[in-house]
Amino acid sequence: MPTFTVSQAAERTGWSPRMLRYLESTGLVIPARSASGYRRYGEHDLELLRGLAELRRRFDVELDDVAFVVRLRREPELRDAVESWLAGATVPAAGAAEADWIAWEQRKHEQLLVA
Repeated sequence: MPTFTVSQAAERTGWSPRMLRYLESTGLVIPARSASGYRRYGEHDLELLRGLAELRRRFDVELDDVAFVVRLRREPELRDAVESWLAGATVPAAGAAEADWIAWEQRKHEQLLVA
C-alpha cells in the first residue's frame, strides 16, 4: 500500500503541509510515522482529509467545531457533562408553545437557586 509524505498528501488533498500538521496536532487526522519519524499518509488518511474539506464546505463548520465533536466521542466524561448541560439549558425551538418557554424559564431559575 503506497504512503505519501506531508508534501505529497498536501498536493493530493488541497490542504497545505502546515495545515496537515495542525490537523494532526488537533487529533483530526493522525498519519503513521516512518522509522525515522516522518509523517506517512495512507489512502485512508487522504480520504479523511478530502472528507473533512467537504464536511466544512457543505455544513460551513470550522475545524475547532469538528475537533470538539471528536473530543466528545473520545471523552465520555465530557460528553456526559455536555449532555447534562443541554438537558437543562436547551432553549425551546422557534415557534415553540408558550408553555415550553415557561417550563424552560422555571428550570433555569431552579438551577440558579440551587447554585
